[in-house]
Amino acid sequence: MASFSLAHLSDPHLPPLPAPRLSELAGKRALGYLNWTRNRHRFHRRDVIDVLMSDLQAQVPNHIAITGDLVNLALEAEFAPALAWLESVGPPERVTVVPGNHDAYVRATCHRFTEAWGSYLASDNAGDHDGAIFPTLRRRGPLALIGVSSAVPTPPLMATGWLGRSQMDALEHLLATLASEPAFRILLIHHPLRSRARAKRLTDSSELLALLKQYGVELVLHGHDHVHSTIWVEGPNGSSIPVVGVPSASSLAHGHYPDAAYNLFSITRDGDGWRCQQMVRGINQARQVREIRRVRLT
Repeated sequence: MASFSLAHLSDPHLPPLPAPRLSELAGKRALGYLNWTRNRHRFHRRDVIDVLMSDLQAQVPNHIAITGDLVNLALEAEFAPALAWLESVGPPERVTVVPGNHDAYVRATCHRFTEAWGSYLASDNAGDHDGAIFPTLRRRGPLALIGVSSAVPTPPLMATGWLGRSQMDALEHLLATLASEPAFRILLIHHPLRSRARAKRLTDSSELLALLKQYGVELVLHGHDHVHSTIWVEGPNGSSIPVVGVPSASSLAHGHYPDAAYNLFSITRDGDGWRCQQMVRGINQARQVREIRRVRLT
């Protein structure tokens, strides 16, 4: 069987930020706008993400997964440009998106991402969950891409995520159904499954980890932390599941945050199991994209 290639990027925080109306700058958005104008605009750059995406497209992946934070303050004026950018990445058949906390930044627009980017979010069989969008299931080649939403509005200075009971119950049903299938199951989520930062954690991660231990997946992909990350969590029967994070796709290096990067996974059936190799490609100070490392995960 030929290998299937999956590219993974996250947290593009698409610049530039449109000028907000004064009425939009209340509560959390006021702090976020101040942070953007004083700090974040210097590091999240359109030229960076353009160079990174050009390199990604040159790799000709079979599919592309984006794990959230396409926008910054969830201003109404951000969603249409984000859709235009998604369409430049590829059609919904080749691109799968799950939302991040910035896509649901405030209650006023916390559902706009589902309306604006619905075709990139939806399951192959939309409506499987009695009107709920998540979890989603998309089958691409040998992959079963399982999307969940940890994107919820939070108070100022908080960036936590939450799946909630109804989504968790639907996810359990979906994982149980997939457990006996010969598919390479990938869980897509914005928040990491473990975090030392209380203000950025997934608040019901223990429940999700319990589901993964019971039913298993082959790989978990996330963003949110803006760093390279690989941890292993427990799967069924003592197995281990790789959980891989990636830096922001538009960022210049600053502090402990690295330059923009993306992951490219090569997935091949290997007897009764799977072989998965990860290649990390990232941008350097000369605005060139180079391979950073290559590692076999399974």
